[in-house]
Parts: sequence; structure tokens; C-alpha cells
Amino acid sequence: MEKKKPLFILTGPTAVGKTSLSIRAAKAFDGEIVSADSMQVYKGMDVGTAKIRKEEMEGVPHHLIDVLSPDEPFHVVRFQQMAKEALKGIYERGRLPIVTGGTGFYIQALLYDVDFTENDGDPSLRASLEQLARERGPEYLHGLLLERDPQAAEEIHAHNVKRVIRALEFYEKTGTPISAHNRAQREKESPYRFAYVILNRDRARLYERIDRRVEQMLSGGLLKEVRSLKERGYTRDLVSMQGLGYKELLAFLDGELSYEEAVRIIKRDTRHFAKRQLTWFSRERETDWISMDGKSEEDCLEEIRQILARRGVINS
Repeated sequence: MEKKKPLFILTGPTAVGKTSLSIRAAKAFDGEIVSADSMQVYKGMDVGTAKIRKEEMEGVPHHLIDVLSPDEPFHVVRFQQMAKEALKGIYERGRLPIVTGGTGFYIQALLYDVDFTENDGDPSLRASLEQLARERGPEYLHGLLLERDPQAAEEIHAHNVKRVIRALEFYEKTGTPISAHNRAQREKESPYRFAYVILNRDRARLYERIDRRVEQMLSGGLLKEVRSLKERGYTRDLVSMQGLGYKELLAFLDGELSYEEAVRIIKRDTRHFAKRQLTWFSRERETDWISMDGKSEEDCLEEIRQILARRGVINS
């Protein structure tokens, strides 16, 4: 039987410090980085996604960053296909794939090779649900999901209309809750020999880092970036423009929010997002958590080395 290929997942909530540590890990363990971020895949969306700059990559190859236009569709199925393609090349080069980013659903889809073929969708049902969302609002749609699949409703934010619709579609099409399907998929054995490392910090410290990062994005030209995207015709109905920081500043540019209110909402919603990420990661299995509080990156890297060796991802 062919030995499972190695895979290293390095994740954690937004602003925890994944980017810098992922570069150090790639250099230490001869790796290439595959981004599991639903926003960094888009070109021209750099400041608001905290996208790594070319000079920060230090020569480490990065995949699934800056490859799509903001009006191109990007979802879990497409991520899974693109990530598998990237992994194929990395293995051929004899290197270690390091999947890093904070979109837990994407990581899960890749790690357990989740099968999405059962839900290839019903265009007419999707159109009617989208119409319902426009007419009655996302909370109404989320209420429908709560009736049919309470667990999925708990896991999916009401404003993530795309995923709410997908869950409702799945239920209507198969008669079973998508949460049960996802649970069965999660219980599959992974085709990889993996280490799944989650970085974390004290909650108050993490929230401070989030607020500081938002301030840095704003001083680094986020408003200018959003204005430029708006001028190029990218509108709020695009999935890409629903990203944190983008939709709030578009609302400011459209005169719906004051600048101060937009900034307050960005900070608040980013903190809520980090909390949801941690909830998601806490439910995943076979994970190793590293607290970054009071530690240097060197300390964290040594912990990672021990985990990778224990999990059989690298030779000890």
C-alpha cells in the first residue's frame, strides 16, 4: 500500500501571527505554502486581506494567492480543486506542502477530501432562495435553515448567504441535513499523513492585535483600495466585496455609514470572526494547539518541529 503523503496545516484566528511563522516553517522544513484564505486569492485586494507582499515571501513559493479577479467565483469546491493541483506539483518537487490561512471549512475540505458531488445544485431553487434573501433579508433565510438544520444554522453566520443557500439546497435536494453529511465526511480518514497546528493567543491580546491590524490597514491605504475597486465596477453583491473591511467601507463611500462607524464595525466584526474561527477549530479532530503568548517565533518553531516529528510528517 502506498504510504500517505505528508501535509502540514498551520492555521489559527485572524491576526494571530500565521504569515511570518509560516515563512519560517517553510524555510525550516523545505516547504511551499498553499493559501487557505477565501479572500487572498483575489487580485487587487491586498491591504484589506493582509496579503503577504512579494518581498515578505523570502523566496518561498506561494500558491492560491493573487490568481482570480474579484468578480470570479471562488468557493470551497474550487479551492479544493486548485489546492489539490498545487499539492501535486509540490510533491513532485519533493517538498512539504504547508497549508496556511484561516478558512477552516476549506482546510477541512482538503484534509478529508470532502465529497461535494452530491450537491451540484439546482439553479432554479438557488435563484428562488437568492430572490428570497433579497426580498426578506439574510436573517429570514437563516431562520428557514434553523428550522431544517439547527446545527448548520449554528455553524453558518446569517450573513454568509452563499453557505446558507447551499445548506438549504442540500436539504431540499437530499432530505438530509447538510450538517449530518458534513459530519460523515469529517469522520472519513484523511488521505494524508498530517499535522494540524492551530496557533492561538490570549483572547484580550488577540483582540488588541486585531484592532491594531485594522488601524494599520486603514493607514496603509485600505480606503483607497476599496475606492479603486468600486471605480473599476466591483459592487457589493460580489462575494469578494463582502469581505471584512470592504463591505463596510463601500457603505461609507455610498453615504450609508460615517467613517468612524464603518471602522468601529470592521473592528467589532473582525473580533467576532476570530471567535467563530476558534469555535470551528476547537471542533476539529487530531489537532495540536500552540499558544504564542510570551514566546518567540523560534520557540513556536521548535514546538512545530516536535509536533511534525511526532505526527510522522517529518523524520525526527
